[in-house]
Amino acid sequence: MAGSGVVTVYGNGAITETKKSPFSVKVGLAQMLRGGVIMDVVNAEQARIAEEAGACAVMALERVPADIRAQGGVARMSDPSLIKEIKQAVTIPVMAKARIGHFVEAQILEAIGIDYVDESEVLTVADEDNHINKHNFRIPSSAAAGTSGKPFAGFGRRGDDSYQGGGRDRQHRGSGKARETKQLGRLPVVHFAAGGVATPADAALMMQLGCDGVFVGSGVFKSGDPARRARAIVQAVTHYSDPDVLAEVSCGLGEAMVGINLNDDKVERYANRSE
Repeated sequence: MAGSGVVTVYGNGAITETKKSPFSVKVGLAQMLRGGVIMDVVNAEQARIAEEAGACAVMALERVPADIRAQGGVARMSDPSLIKEIKQAVTIPVMAKARIGHFVEAQILEAIGIDYVDESEVLTVADEDNHINKHNFRIPSSAAAGTSGKPFAGFGRRGDDSYQGGGRDRQHRGSGKARETKQLGRLPVVHFAAGGVATPADAALMMQLGCDGVFVGSGVFKSGDPARRARAIVQAVTHYSDPDVLAEVSCGLGEAMVGINLNDDKVERYANRSE
C-alpha cells in the first residue's frame, strides 16, 4: 500500500501513512475528534453550553430533522446564516449536515467554513444511488452506517475510479477497504456511536464496545439540567472504564432526556430506503 494514499497504520496514536495525501490529511483531522463527544445544537446558546461542557465539536442544526419529517416536511441542509452564527459562537469545530448525494449542499457548507460535513441519513435523501464524492472536498466528511457493510458505501472514490454505478459494482467498490479493515482489525476511519446516547452509562457503554466517541442528540437540551448532563456524558467518555467516576457523574442529573421505543410501530426509522 506504500504511496497509495491509504491508511497503513492505525494504533492508539495518530494515523500515519507512508505518503501524505489529501485523504490522509482529512483522516487526520477526523482523528482529532477521537475520545470526544459531538453534540447536536440548534442555536448559539446551546453551542456555548456544549463547548463549556467539554464537547469536542458541535453539529449545527436549524431544527431537529425528525421533527421536520414528523410534520410532513423535507429535511434539508440548515440555513447557512444559522450555521455561521453557531460557528461564530464557539471555538471548537462545527459540523453541519448535507443530504445524501446532494454535493451542492456540501459545497455551500465548505464555502461558509464548516469544519466537517455530515452526509446525513436523517435528512431527506437527495440521491438514492450515489453518495457525495468526498475527494472533491478539502474538508472531512462523516456518514452513518447501520450495518457492517454500510461503511464501505462511501469508500472507493479516488480520481478516475469515482463510483457512479449500482448493483453488483457497489459490492466491488469497497473491496480494497474491506481488505484494509481486515488487516487493521477495525475500520480505517474514526467510528462514533449515534442514536440513543442519553446517559453517562450509555456513552461509556459505547466506548467500552470500541467506539472512538459518541454523538449526543439535541434531546440533551430538553432534559432537566442540560449543562450538567452534557458535562456528565463528556466525563463518562473520558473515564469510560472507571465505574467509580461513572457512578459519581450519573448522580443528580435531573429529569432524563426524552426517548422513544423502537418497538413502537409509530416510530419512523431513519434511512428506510432500498440499497
